[in-house]
Amino acid sequence: MATQKQRAAARKNVKSAAKAATAKKSIAHMPKKTRTALGKQGAAVAQRKRTGGDEPKTRAELYREAQRRDLKGRSKMGRDELAKALGHR
Repeated sequence: MATQKQRAAARKNVKSAAKAATAKKSIAHMPKKTRTALGKQGAAVAQRKRTGGDEPKTRAELYREAQRRDLKGRSKMGRDELAKALGHR
């Protein structure tokens, strides 16, 4: 049987874990404009995968291409910046 001190520690741990899980919802805390842009970008990638097209590419795909071309500063670039630097826009 658990002691009162052990039960209190367990309650504290459960509350702490629940709070951390709630705080991890990073997309929910982003501005509406950003969430909308991410949704549109995700939908475009899903559409490309369904139809077999080659545009728009994901950031990972653009990053791999930038690596092949040895583009400087690629690790700090976002998807749009990579696309522009690689001449996809």
